[in-house]
Amino acid sequence: MKSFICLLVLSLALFIVTAHAQDKKQDTPNTNTALTKPQQVMTTGAVTVEGNRIDYNAYTGTLILKNDEDKPACSMFYVAYVKKNESDESKRPVTFIYNGGPGSSTMWLHMSAWGPHIANLKDTARVMAPYKTVNNDYSLLDASDLVFVDAPGTGLSQIITKDKGGAGTPKEFFGIDQDANAFASFITKFLSTYNRWDSPKYLFGESYGTFRSAALSNILETQDGVDLNGVILLSQLLNYNNMSDVAEADPGMGLPYELALPSAAATAWYHHKLPNRPAELEPFLKKVENFSLNEYAVALNKGSMIDSVEYNKVVDKLHEYTGLSKSYIRKANLRISGPEMEKNILADEGKVTGRLDTRFSGFTQDPLSKTPKYDPHGATFEGTVIGTFNNYLRTKLNYGQNETYHPFGENVIGQWDFHHHGPGGGIGFFPNVMPDLANAMIFNPKMKVMLNMGYYDLGTPFFEGVYEMHHLPIPDELQKNISYAYYKSGHMVYLHPESLKKLHDNVAGFIQGTH
Repeated sequence: MKSFICLLVLSLALFIVTAHAQDKKQDTPNTNTALTKPQQVMTTGAVTVEGNRIDYNAYTGTLILKNDEDKPACSMFYVAYVKKNESDESKRPVTFIYNGGPGSSTMWLHMSAWGPHIANLKDTARVMAPYKTVNNDYSLLDASDLVFVDAPGTGLSQIITKDKGGAGTPKEFFGIDQDANAFASFITKFLSTYNRWDSPKYLFGESYGTFRSAALSNILETQDGVDLNGVILLSQLLNYNNMSDVAEADPGMGLPYELALPSAAATAWYHHKLPNRPAELEPFLKKVENFSLNEYAVALNKGSMIDSVEYNKVVDKLHEYTGLSKSYIRKANLRISGPEMEKNILADEGKVTGRLDTRFSGFTQDPLSKTPKYDPHGATFEGTVIGTFNNYLRTKLNYGQNETYHPFGENVIGQWDFHHHGPGGGIGFFPNVMPDLANAMIFNPKMKVMLNMGYYDLGTPFFEGVYEMHHLPIPDELQKNISYAYYKSGHMVYLHPESLKKLHDNVAGFIQGTH
């Protein structure tokens, strides 16, 4: 089974070689024959968030993006939850939410994190059918109206090609800049359609969604006149060059290994594989972070010029911090990637860990392979969320009965354009949108940024996000506009019940404190 964020690594490889609803049923539009026209179905429902009942209207439908010749090019699917009984709805915060990939729908954040009703998951345990939805005690609807948006080519968002009555092509939407421009067009169109221009506005992106948010925030701020109150990032990646998954393809770059080490250490701590396991996680990780930026960085920078005494000291430290054998660390020449950690930390048990959440584990498919052949994280919960959402979409939101929902998109990865024309003016070999976010922050110095990170994430390690934020090309004064939150969970922080509550409280507090 494929994991939706593993698409991010696969796509990079190609580059260098997503209370029970009370429904008001309406006729579902046939979007197969009316693809070129916006659609909307309204239902009503209620959710209880931390003991408080919230009544809402749910608007499920599509908005049509047109090309330069004013012809339909893309039908973007969304579900918007709007709190009822507000004296002035236009003043209530609105948050645009999306997952990543690229090539992932937004059903994951919708059905596992922020929607009023979510799949009945059991943290790291697999849930078998029959599936069910449950009231989301930590829906973000108490702090903001919510708009879940599927990227073009994913979920129910479709490119309106010539044979479908439009003039769109995948090339116009499958790429860094193309995707960001599509989301900008959707957001401005949504603000006009629902009269929300006066509302405090937020972006919430996960994984590649954070990459999208950086590029998107720059477009909205500098080109579309949309001032954002806040950009909320979950499991950040702004510079592909920082990924340890592909560091082997870029010899001489030690930084990806340095940034992944704290998450590798957290993984070993969680699975009780450290030779001298400390009682508390956070103080231990601070020591590892300090080692990563200092002794470890110096050792990697020296390459073959490092002497044997220093080399052996680093081997000893890596053994202490990762639990991997000294012989393996020497064989890896001090360079431990995320996938190598996932494959080897539980090798004596015949298992591998998850990539995006190393708390998950599963049986290895190939004991002799260098890295895992699958991600036990995605294999555990994906079927539950996909099944639950498909049922919820059709029976509670009354939409899409005659359509196929595409959780992982339709051949998005194979067509993705990783060239990015950012504020810096150049196109790098590895895409980097740090300048985009920096430019948006400088253009609007009142825009706040929040970074949320799970310790057990080896796909987008938490220290990678911290490093990127502290290296944004912004004045020191603007660093105070960035806040950080850490969780004892993985990439999809919200799969861990205690972390979902903490994530809700942190994000709700951020929204309430920035408007």
